[in-house]
Amino acid sequence: MKDLPYLRLVIAHVLLGILIYALPALSVAFGLLIFLVGLVWVFRNSNANEEALLVCAYLVGSEVFLRMTKGTVNHEFTKYSIMILLALGMYFKGFSKNAVAYGLFFILLLPGIVLGMIEVSEEERFRQIMMFNLSGPLSLIIASIYCYSRKISFAKLQEVLLWAGLPIVSCATYLVLYTPDLKEVLINTGSNFATSGGFGPNQVATILGFGMFVFFSRLLLASPTKLQLLVNSLLVVFLTYRGLLTFSRGGVITGFFMIALLVGVVYLQGNSNARFKMTFLLGGFAGALFLVWLYTSLVTSGLIDKRYANQDAQGREKQSLLSGREGISITEIELFLENPFFGGGVGSGTVYRKAKFDLVMASHNEITRMLGEHGLLGILGLLILLFTPLLLYLDNKYHYFILCFMAFWFLTLNHAAMRTAAPSFIYALSLLKVGMHEKTFVFRKRVIPTRH
Repeated sequence: MKDLPYLRLVIAHVLLGILIYALPALSVAFGLLIFLVGLVWVFRNSNANEEALLVCAYLVGSEVFLRMTKGTVNHEFTKYSIMILLALGMYFKGFSKNAVAYGLFFILLLPGIVLGMIEVSEEERFRQIMMFNLSGPLSLIIASIYCYSRKISFAKLQEVLLWAGLPIVSCATYLVLYTPDLKEVLINTGSNFATSGGFGPNQVATILGFGMFVFFSRLLLASPTKLQLLVNSLLVVFLTYRGLLTFSRGGVITGFFMIALLVGVVYLQGNSNARFKMTFLLGGFAGALFLVWLYTSLVTSGLIDKRYANQDAQGREKQSLLSGREGISITEIELFLENPFFGGGVGSGTVYRKAKFDLVMASHNEITRMLGEHGLLGILGLLILLFTPLLLYLDNKYHYFILCFMAFWFLTLNHAAMRTAAPSFIYALSLLKVGMHEKTFVFRKRVIPTRH
């Protein structure tokens, strides 16, 4: 049966979530195994079938799960792993010489790096502040160079998304087991650590929102049987419910926005028969999500309704729409106004807030961080990141996910910065050159020769 391999994958990842909840020490071994086994797999196959991309996708989907279960040897483990794996992948299969935009983006970061090194003199603070802020941009640069105009089939791209989505199922399963009685922990409308595995609700909601999109895309475009249609529908509903329970809005809203974009793209490009079938499917899906919301409202005693209405538990409107993050962004804008051309330097935002408020607060917004710490050069860098995928989109009609990936990247930067590897990696996927079949591609010229 064609359903069995898919069902086994989903069930295996449900069991993985249960196993790591029962034996938390296995989380470290799981994280290391992903990287080490993936490294060997890429090396042995010379990255012939985009093994590097698949392993990196799995790491991205696993990152939050590993962090919440203390399964990473280093906080930036996933970002470093991705850089190593994709560099190895490029060693075997090369990269496009036209990816110069991302070399320019790196050059634009250099003045801010130099300024940061001058301002942040203590070795420990240098490690904490500089590397925390640079690991995201550096992983984005490596991933973007790897993916730029790299030719893969649409089926392979869907496979990449599936590899990212499966460990998110494990994460959501773990959350079910971790979360105590909801009545005991839901006492206000703030983001809830107890329903987020004891980890940052913002990051948990972000990866769950991406998981919603992954399995909705399979529901819409990769469910060849009724059983797979049912499984994917249940997974979307399950991940949506767990995302809502984090009480962190950004990731869930981003997931829904990605879904809306995908529906719009597929609807516009489909024929009348496909549109009719999709309308029927979406009607059922919308009804299921409505029931999920009603159920969530019931089990949270209406607190979820107040959360999304920006109210406190008593129904009073909150003064801050963004849970206080706008205050951090304001300090970064002030920093930009004081240093408009080069910015204050990498890590200067944290130092600035420490001096002004005597509090160590990392940025939640990569846009204003780039503005404050890199100045006008940061704005130029962001424009490069924004327009490069859009220019590629003009001749990339089978890449149905470009706008979805860019939306995830941009919206996540605005509420969760680049704390995880997800926005960097998902952004890079928007640069892939996608065709409907492998045979439509011709052999691409390599910049780095293959080993003999």
